[in-house]
Amino acid sequence: MIKFGSEHGEVNTIYYITLDLEWNQAERRRTNTNIPFEIIEVGAVKLDESWNVVDHFSMLVKPRVYPHLFPKVLEIVNITENELHRKGKPFATVMKQFWDWCSATGDYLLCTWGTMDITELLRNINYYHLKCPLKHPVFYSDIQKIYSLQYSDGKKRCSLETAADELQLTETLQFHRAHADAYYTALVMQRLDRHLVDMYLSLDYFHLPANASEEVHMVFDTYSKYVSRVFPDKEAAFADKEVISCTCYLCNTPIKKTIPWFSYLGRYYYCGGKCPTHGWIRSKIRLKKADSDHHVYVVKTTKVVLQSDIDDILEKREEVREKRRKHLEALDPNTTPPAGKNNDTYK
Repeated sequence: MIKFGSEHGEVNTIYYITLDLEWNQAERRRTNTNIPFEIIEVGAVKLDESWNVVDHFSMLVKPRVYPHLFPKVLEIVNITENELHRKGKPFATVMKQFWDWCSATGDYLLCTWGTMDITELLRNINYYHLKCPLKHPVFYSDIQKIYSLQYSDGKKRCSLETAADELQLTETLQFHRAHADAYYTALVMQRLDRHLVDMYLSLDYFHLPANASEEVHMVFDTYSKYVSRVFPDKEAAFADKEVISCTCYLCNTPIKKTIPWFSYLGRYYYCGGKCPTHGWIRSKIRLKKADSDHHVYVVKTTKVVLQSDIDDILEKREEVREKRRKHLEALDPNTTPPAGKNNDTYK
């Protein structure tokens, strides 16, 4: 059983489906921005509740947007144009058969190696105006991420082939074909802690929340995640109360921010405070670009941290202040940055 965010209820997953896609692309000057990568092969492996492999799926897709294979793609996937056009089926046909295959045995959770497959699947579906049975937002299991959490530091990402070598899996199929990579993903998954796979669901950002009521609040064992709707710009995002709030996800207590929001390296935004019951709370925001011009959305994670983590955030804040001081001094040696709260800003 998989649980995530009280606002999104409970998902009962009976079957796990490891999915892999191969896709083609065009030379940059000929790229269709609505579908930069065209799917040419779909491979999947179905596992039951005990993670036993029970079925396979493999189909080639006849390319329509990019009929000629990009040289690097041809080199990696070892599929010829002749094979694709002779054996490939229209994308809509492949999708119909794939979704029927997925749902034939009941509820399922898609599992992929990395984040790109789900996004490109949804992008291709959107391009062809096809119906998708997956509910939005799309939750899935990123096996590459789970592998890193169990066998590394949770941040580093390795290739599927590297993971297979590290686990000393028997490699009987050629990598970089969809059905083979889906199979190896299933074998790696069988070596993972089931609790990690069930608890640490990933969220695809192709279909973003359209309004405040659709915003995502997910609660895991050790942190919470919030995904906002789309805002016209950064200023509008940080004017939103939900975006800049800091709440203990364990007891829902609003946190008084003793470390106000500040920007670090232009990529992350931090704040911190103390929950009377659970101790130090740290929130981190990643501001991401939406597909539309200049529009942005927020991914905020909140977790209980140690004093050493708070000290690290304070060091980051001091680093930002020092850079600002040096920048202002370079502009005017007589200028002194204002002290106090206004010196900590998200801008």
